[in-house]
Amino acid sequence: MSQNTQLWIYDTTLRDGAQREGLSLSVEDKLNIARRLDDLGIPFIEGGWPGANPKDGQFFSLLQQHPLRQAEVVAFCSTRRPHMPVTEDVTLAAALAARTNWLTLFGKSWDLHVTEGLKTELNENLSMIYDSIAYLRRQGRRVIYDAEHWFDGYVSNPTYAVQTLEAALRAGAEWLVLCDTNGGMLPHQITEIVRTVGQWLATLNLKNPPQLGIHTHNDGDLAVANSLTAALEGVTMVQGTINGYGERCGNANLCSLIPNLQLKLGYNCLPAEKLATLAETSRYVSEIVNLAPNEHAPYVGLSAFAHKGGIHVSAVERNPKTYEHIEPTAVGNLRRIVISDQAGLSNVMAKARSFGLKLDRTSPTSRQLLHRLKSLEDEGYQFEAAEASFELLMREALGQRPKMFDVYGFQVHCERMPYAGSGVNCSPEDPAGSSSLATVKVSVDGKILLHAAEGNGPVEALDHALRKALERFYPELERFYLTDYKVRILDSASGTAAKTRVLVEFGDGEHRWTTVGLSPNILEASYKAVVEGLEYGLLKLRSEVKAKLVACQS
Repeated sequence: MSQNTQLWIYDTTLRDGAQREGLSLSVEDKLNIARRLDDLGIPFIEGGWPGANPKDGQFFSLLQQHPLRQAEVVAFCSTRRPHMPVTEDVTLAAALAARTNWLTLFGKSWDLHVTEGLKTELNENLSMIYDSIAYLRRQGRRVIYDAEHWFDGYVSNPTYAVQTLEAALRAGAEWLVLCDTNGGMLPHQITEIVRTVGQWLATLNLKNPPQLGIHTHNDGDLAVANSLTAALEGVTMVQGTINGYGERCGNANLCSLIPNLQLKLGYNCLPAEKLATLAETSRYVSEIVNLAPNEHAPYVGLSAFAHKGGIHVSAVERNPKTYEHIEPTAVGNLRRIVISDQAGLSNVMAKARSFGLKLDRTSPTSRQLLHRLKSLEDEGYQFEAAEASFELLMREALGQRPKMFDVYGFQVHCERMPYAGSGVNCSPEDPAGSSSLATVKVSVDGKILLHAAEGNGPVEALDHALRKALERFYPELERFYLTDYKVRILDSASGTAAKTRVLVEFGDGEHRWTTVGLSPNILEASYKAVVEGLEYGLLKLRSEVKAKLVACQS
């Protein structure tokens, strides 16, 4: 494959991706994502369906005032309605009002959809495709034609399916995009049908032939594979969404497609420096849509280049190619050494280096630390998900864990407030009908402190009480906030006496860190995790300040 072969990436996160169940985008969300995709170097960004909802209309209007830097923003619409003049069709009018240079228009390829969905005649559908595209072209627009349900239509009635493409071609479509809308095709079917379409176009001997594109859905978990095989058969546009968002099982995932096309097959999709921001873009979009990132996603997931087994880590330390198919930085990701009960000494050494700690492999401390790790994991601790706790454990073993405060104990009192009718505005279903009060006893620089605080639940009350006790000595605590809280019952057969593992994630606006607590008492497990979370935040913040001072002095 030529290194200079250009593939045009077409992102439909803002339209097709937004059809995912549970995903909702505001106008501001759409604008932020569009700008990030523009920065990534995506050449075509489908902004939505003007007229389908007020938000999409506002989105296109705002982009007219503040255009993207390099990407073509594309409006999406359908063919005219059956037996209606194009000049009277509100869908086409709304698409034109978006004032985009490019429009993507979809039409029916499958005779089943024409007769059962549109309730019209096959010839009328051909006229709808031709009339709509020709009208848009007369208005000065460039048209991408999405042949909806193309592959199912071709399998059902190949003669008619090709006729729909002919109608789009005669009307002036510059791209014919073949869509696996139901997502049920297999790679060999995609290969055969795309090849057949390419051969058909070649027989027409057109002076300016249209280019082919591919649009796949993931209902068979093959959207990426199907798009890749279509590219190998000569399509020049690949459509998909960031993180594979989309209706039902999603669309082709551009975060997998782009590196596969560029790094593995040699196509030119994005500038190399832009490709190196792919992982960051993936996480950014997941934050905007308020969906947890898929940590195990290929290429861009947090675990994509994580190494856990001791043998793996030892090999990667010698040569990363032993267990990595690409250099992680090519897509903006990083290599991670995971700490767990499967770890070997190589894991511990690698983790120490990542923490900036000096650990001698031949030192008894190294073996003791590995033994301690495995012992705690056997009890139920989980350090691969709580690296902050492991760094504290490692610093303690090395005598590098400063005593910022001592904790002597805590008490939590939970009270159920009176129900409605007793003078308090709450009901049995209202969570505001309960409150928690926590009291903590700590020592800082030899001073004993006893403080209490309320919260919506016992963990929040504990967090508030600790902060209240320590804030006079450590005002920087106000920068920390709790971002996630997970509880896992380890030995459920023990009933209410089961061990509970709690993971608490903190953030400060720039970094995130996770700590772990374990106990048969869920409150004690939570308390341990919260205490370590605050301690770790203080430790890292002060280390950063010290490093900046040293840098300034030098």
